[in-house]
Amino acid sequence: MTLATLLLRARLLLARINPVVALVAALAVAGAAVQVALIPLRAQLDDDYEAARRLARTPLPARPAPLAPPPGSDQNLAQFYATLGDARGVDRQLQAVFALAARHGLTLEQGEYRATRDRNARLVAYQVNLPVKGSYGAIWGFAMDVLRAIPHAALDDVAFRRETVGEAGVDARLRLTLYLAERGTIPGGTP
Repeated sequence: MTLATLLLRARLLLARINPVVALVAALAVAGAAVQVALIPLRAQLDDDYEAARRLARTPLPARPAPLAPPPGSDQNLAQFYATLGDARGVDRQLQAVFALAARHGLTLEQGEYRATRDRNARLVAYQVNLPVKGSYGAIWGFAMDVLRAIPHAALDDVAFRRETVGEAGVDARLRLTLYLAERGTIPGGTP
């Protein structure tokens, strides 16, 4: 059978069929094809609905506990004064600074000490200017250890100087401020 024969037979068959019946048959075949194509999509839709039902059945997470209200200004002020050092213990604090310098192998020369009182804030700022000789690393280690050992201290300024490029040690000047609560008299300051 040749292609021409097959085409002729198909043409004769179509001539015998009613066009309305052919249209209905074509629509039925197309509808069946669409139904077959939609089967995987229906399965996916069913899976999505089932997942949504499972999610709806899970209990909601517990509500987090309400946050504590932020501290008031009086509490903040009390905490601020609690972190200040004691002005009566400034000698012990300076001894701790000297002990830390010795531990780092530093030479402390004669320092300058000055206390200033702020009556409005009811605190004393005890400023200590220390000339130090030693290695660069030892001086920084000393400064950081002072800040760790005395939490109410502040490192205000550090200045390094080296006489010659090849010199191993450096001269430094550290300015520390100790913030102290006004509870007693302060050495070097006014009572």
